[in-house]
Amino acid sequence: MDNIVLIGMPSSGKSTAGVLLAKMIGYGFIDCDLLIQGEENALLSQIIDEKGAEGFLAIEERVNAGLHASRCVIATGGSVCYLPRAMEHLAQIGTIVYLKLDENAIERRIPSFEKRGVVMRGDITDLKELYAERIPLYEKYAQITVDCNGQTTEETARAIMRAVGIV
Repeated sequence: MDNIVLIGMPSSGKSTAGVLLAKMIGYGFIDCDLLIQGEENALLSQIIDEKGAEGFLAIEERVNAGLHASRCVIATGGSVCYLPRAMEHLAQIGTIVYLKLDENAIERRIPSFEKRGVVMRGDITDLKELYAERIPLYEKYAQITVDCNGQTTEETARAIMRAVGIV
């Protein structure tokens, strides 16, 4: 269990802080969204448009549940919280760290959900509903929570280091 697995809302800093964290502690870095794009040879938004939310989630589950890594920071996609099998696997291979960011901060960071490739299931149509649906799931799976509100990318990376006991 030597990986650090980052979960959280889109734009919470999983990829940006994750890359920096990996450099600071000498770990590899894996961005699961990029793995999905590479395997599907398409942008996340294109995959969601073509295969729908459930089709995308099936791909995301396969990629995350099949991930093998050692000494890596793993940035998951924001919708991984919908996938119990993937979350169980990620918990077996690493420490799950939830990057907590309030709804207003996320809204400032994401100008367009459609272009970003954000999975919206069922009747969810906006950030407020998405946030309300996902936050309990992130909290359920988190082994550690790091509050990222008002922090720079470097401050977030250092907070993760402290939280997992790397100082």
